[in-house]
Amino acid sequence: MTTAPSALHTSNITSLPLLARGKVRDNYAVGDDRILMVASDRISAFDVIMGQPIPGKGELLTKMALFWFDKLGPKGANICPIHLTGDAPESVVTAAEVPQVAGRSMLVKRLKPILVEAVV
Repeated sequence: MTTAPSALHTSNITSLPLLARGKVRDNYAVGDDRILMVASDRISAFDVIMGQPIPGKGELLTKMALFWFDKLGPKGANICPIHLTGDAPESVVTAAEVPQVAGRSMLVKRLKPILVEAVV
């Protein structure tokens, strides 16, 4: 009998200060110039976070984002600069916290955001 993969509803990275917890992503400060963005498996509809997460959703969201950053950024068409640092997210957390970030997080430059929301 196979067991369902476990889902990450809420990250708990205690080695870094929590900046914000959004509907899906949790952001942690990495020094003054970087942010660790962790995509959880939470789902939201009509601005309400649902109680039951979808296992693997955060990993899929991260893979899709990285795909497009790769296509549009300096390694691809070089259409626009991107906020990725190129550093491994696993390098900024403790060994015990690596399972929470592996495959579902990005280490990004801390920039001033342009506040836009798009629902697709």
